[in-house]
Amino acid sequence: MTREPDGSAGPVGSAGGRGRLEVSGLVKRFGAVEAVRGLSFTVEPGAVTGFLGPNGSGKTTTLRALLGLVAPTAGSALVEGVPYVALPAPGRVVGAVLEAQGFHPARTARRHLRACAAAIGVDAARVDEVLALVALTEAADRPAGGFSLGMAQRLALATALLGDPRILVLDEPGNGLDPQGIAWLRDFLRRFAAAGKSVLVSSHQLAEIAQTADRLVVIRDGTCVYQGAREGLSGRPGVTVLCADPAALAAALAGRGVLEIDHLPGGGLAIAADPVLVGDTALAAGVAVYGMTERQGDLEAMFLRLTGGAG
Repeated sequence: MTREPDGSAGPVGSAGGRGRLEVSGLVKRFGAVEAVRGLSFTVEPGAVTGFLGPNGSGKTTTLRALLGLVAPTAGSALVEGVPYVALPAPGRVVGAVLEAQGFHPARTARRHLRACAAAIGVDAARVDEVLALVALTEAADRPAGGFSLGMAQRLALATALLGDPRILVLDEPGNGLDPQGIAWLRDFLRRFAAAGKSVLVSSHQLAEIAQTADRLVVIRDGTCVYQGAREGLSGRPGVTVLCADPAALAAALAGRGVLEIDHLPGGGLAIAADPVLVGDTALAAGVAVYGMTERQGDLEAMFLRLTGGAG
């Protein structure tokens, strides 16, 4: 099942494609292995876009193509309308955190950031700013080799932020973060996007993506199987109802235009509708209700359905 953008979800990029990522017909082969097969999707500013797919689906290859680390076999992966390698100052446009990060173990966080700032032509004063942004000020003069995985992730994010980029491309940024750190990251990414910037984040943490992302891109076997608003994939919220006459309640709801009704084992109904509407309909139809439970859209179930049950 493939769903295309409806054109209404998410903000529209500014003139010239500032903050826009566009993958179009991307193909990448490694010898006989086709890692990405005609993949197309866009990332617009002002939103957090979750990039989902099972292991081996082509996510990391796609991110590497966007960052100019691998050359497409066919198609394109563009940053603000051009390949990453054609950007005059890429560090000021895109900040990236890939899953594997390397820091000299004896170098302090501050020294690491100063070296990176010099490499991309950023004033050293920016170092203290990004250390504060990622809450590493107190650890700034400690050797990075002694950092926990979560602290290393924060340092990697600080490095990506040095150039004050318009776009963040992140691969599993929540690895090693404790619940407080994950909540902090979620808030940070939302604020970054709310400032009119773009975030593309690849993750296996579906529950966290469901709370963070505005839009989703789901791929399977190197192709796009869903692109659109998060709500379009997680499904509509609704209620589960136990009642005296499920058939009569279903018929009454259908008369009010509620058609997304599943009959459950044991005689219950799963209904994609507001609980007040369901309760009022049951009362009007004279159907006794014994129990009603609200339920949220199930992103995990839809993800597994789209990706063939792969985890």
